Amino acid sequence: MNKPISLHLSLVMLLIFSSTASYAQEETRETAKEIPFDEIRIFAEVFDKVKNDYVESIDDKQLIESAIRGLLSGLDPHSSYLDETAFQNLQEGTSGEFGGLGIEVSMENGFVKVIAPIDDTPAQRAGIQAGDLIIRLDDSPVKGLALNEAVDKMRGKPGTDITLTIAREGMEQPLVLTITRETITRKSAWTRTLEPGYGYLRVSNFQTNTANDAQRALETLKEENGGQLKGLILDLRNNPGGILSGAVAISDLFLEEGMIVYTEGRINDSKLTFDAKPVDLINKAPLVVLVNGGSASASEIVAGALQDHGRAIIIGQKTFGKGSVQTILPMTNESALKLTTARYYTPSGRSIQASGIVPDINIDQVKVELIEQNVLRVSEANLSGHLENNPDPESDQDTDNPASSQSNTNNNAEQEQTLSQSDYALYEALNVLKGMVLSQQNAN
Repeated sequence: MNKPISLHLSLVMLLIFSSTASYAQEETRETAKEIPFDEIRIFAEVFDKVKNDYVESIDDKQLIESAIRGLLSGLDPHSSYLDETAFQNLQEGTSGEFGGLGIEVSMENGFVKVIAPIDDTPAQRAGIQAGDLIIRLDDSPVKGLALNEAVDKMRGKPGTDITLTIAREGMEQPLVLTITRETITRKSAWTRTLEPGYGYLRVSNFQTNTANDAQRALETLKEENGGQLKGLILDLRNNPGGILSGAVAISDLFLEEGMIVYTEGRINDSKLTFDAKPVDLINKAPLVVLVNGGSASASEIVAGALQDHGRAIIIGQKTFGKGSVQTILPMTNESALKLTTARYYTPSGRSIQASGIVPDINIDQVKVELIEQNVLRVSEANLSGHLENNPDPESDQDTDNPASSQSNTNNNAEQEQTLSQSDYALYEALNVLKGMVLSQQNAN
């Protein structure tokens, strides 16, 4: 050996003593635990052997960072070490703008798994779907890369291309997609009117200002519909999550009281409870929440809270099942740890981890297509000499514009037909919402 093990061991021991001092300052932690000196000694031996015997020379910083990444990657798919660049990328992502593909990912069995593509991004337009496994980035296999390394490769200068090789369930051969990077600017909340009185709120992810954006959009939507909505559809499909406070604030828009979510962990700082405050922004109007397998983390907090309080009907497919909380712990060298510190629970005490939110009404992913009209079909109106549906000829005089009324009816039918083809789940959610509105009206 060129360098004695004792030098490296001394460095590790110094870190241990610093850690011991930190433990002593926190009375809430167990101080009686012994330091695993035998295991630390083995680590020092491995470090020394790699340092001196590996086929290529590697500097100490790279070795230590690799050891840290290995330590965290062995915990769960969401804990990781963020070097200075990765930490900066994370901060840019939560602020809402970065250069890349527009895709939320995690690690699964050494591959990058797509949680969800972000709305109106290169990834979504290329057809990337929740659940896809990315197995190659350009010519480089993903196996063996840390999550942050894979993310760094996917991010880059807008206008540059990257080729993704994707394994998708149900496909025998991998799918190869070449995608051009763009500046990804996340618009996390927007609204539209589906039919007069029936609103739609899409939340694609949870950022710092998501709740404020959603509130302003809903106020505008209400003004467009005479100051009040009959009902609202909240679309959380393919929403991979984001900031916990954003999920709490979105839930609070529709709840007047009661718990929204609580978290439990080993340290006191991880034990938190979040409660709703008045008022309900849509004045207790019926609410439907759309979810699918790409709805994760913060999305599941919202869906679980509204479901537990009986405030909304949840429609779609079972959600992703990420029920853990990651805390960003900045380090002194401009890096950070993303560490899982707690699990979150719905108001009724359900843990979402690995089980997800089960919808009240399950709707499989289907595609509706038009069937050519059967020219052989015959009805009364086709029979020669049939009676017209006009028992009172004078009744036409009381109608402002029968032709216009018929036109409006046809337009509504065409809109429903178009919605059923373009987004069947949303079409069915709207039908359920109408039934809820009718039931509420009859009850009153």
